[in-house]
Amino acid sequence: MSRALFVALPVADVIAGCNAADVTISAIETIPQGGVRLVTASSHGAAVMTRKFKGKIITTPVIRERFRPRVSSL
Repeated sequence: MSRALFVALPVADVIAGCNAADVTISAIETIPQGGVRLVTASSHGAAVMTRKFKGKIITTPVIRERFRPRVSSL
């Protein structure tokens, strides 16, 4: 199972949910369409959060923002 989930909730709600379930967050980022990309530290944590956020999981294709800016040539 993948450790990454796309969740249609604000960042604060996702963090609070992970803390309540005692699931460690490896990475978290907002996505342009709204919602959050959550990466848990383990696949077990991902399974727990999938059950917890049932109904809020984004299943459609998601476009993420570029993490690194493009390098301009000098």
